[in-house]
Amino acid sequence: MARTTVRPVVRLKSTAGTGVTYVTRKNRLNDPDRLVLRKYDPVAARHVPFREER
Repeated sequence: MARTTVRPVVRLKSTAGTGVTYVTRKNRLNDPDRLVLRKYDPVAARHVPFREER
């Protein structure tokens, strides 16, 4: 199965300023803006918003 540009790999960086990142895929047709997900930051030891970096 070929990879397409519809679901690119994006890096999510913690807004807590700890430098923690997650790697995921997103659908550009459904989410054209920057993706923001609330995930666990092990350095801050709490859930914080993670924002897509470009």
